[in-house]
Amino acid sequence: MKPAYLKLADSGQLETRAASAWRHLQDCDLCARYCRINRLRTLKGAVCRTGERAVVYSHGPHHGEEDALRGRNGSGTIFFSWCNLRCVYCQNWDISQKGVGREIGPAGLAAMMLELQAMGCHNINFVTPSHVVAQIIAAVEIAAGKGLRLPLVYNTGGYDSPEALHLLDGIIDIYMPDMKYGSSAQAHQFSHVRDYAEVNRAAIREMHRQVGDLVTDEDGIALQGLLVRHLVLPENIAETRTVLEFLVEEISADTCLNLMDQYRPCYRADENPPLDGAITSREFAQARSWATQLGLHRFA
Repeated sequence: MKPAYLKLADSGQLETRAASAWRHLQDCDLCARYCRINRLRTLKGAVCRTGERAVVYSHGPHHGEEDALRGRNGSGTIFFSWCNLRCVYCQNWDISQKGVGREIGPAGLAAMMLELQAMGCHNINFVTPSHVVAQIIAAVEIAAGKGLRLPLVYNTGGYDSPEALHLLDGIIDIYMPDMKYGSSAQAHQFSHVRDYAEVNRAAIREMHRQVGDLVTDEDGIALQGLLVRHLVLPENIAETRTVLEFLVEEISADTCLNLMDQYRPCYRADENPPLDGAITSREFAQARSWATQLGLHRFA
């Protein structure tokens, strides 16, 4: 299966899309925060604290991702610094909230992609990309012209604007969003964003419309489609059953789901009980039971 962006590149539309995305930075609506500032001129008022150049923490083969992404040779991850969410329990808070990393332009991002391809990675995995959509598209346009042929993974916290997803349509092969919460009340308290659930559901509907259910090759490596992550939180703070019901009723019972049990208190979790404790085996077993009872059957 040919990666989606190559079709746009062959027709000349990828260059046009990159230019269009870059213009959005002048009145930024490229995540659901809608800061509406000119990021080419100032960072004042930008929740993501990212200007014209993306900030990258690291890049390299990642062997800890889902089996369908990592395969034998790893998923080619590019970890972007900063984030459009403010999760008080973030496990990568030094990257997402402190912005540890270095600024890099589209040509540098393109070079990273080509390096990961040369290392044998199965895909290019953009981690925390919501605030750097324009920079990513510009880099993909450059990399495609220099021989990039790997599927692209959009590995997001799930707070993505329809404007950004429209620009990514036909570019991203695999969407891997979080569904962090079943209600926006919990998201407001623990991720400091007011309308997460509504935005998140709309984004996942659009992602599924673009790429459908997850498709893999004969070796089980993802080629295209939607893969949803949901982290089970203590005392059902995430309202897990509500999330699962949405997937079955409004997306697809064939949705590939990574129901995650690795929550541990990090960052400011100790100030926000019950996030100051780990989940129990009983809590995770209940979440898994809900998923199977509702009809979900593809687990990553």
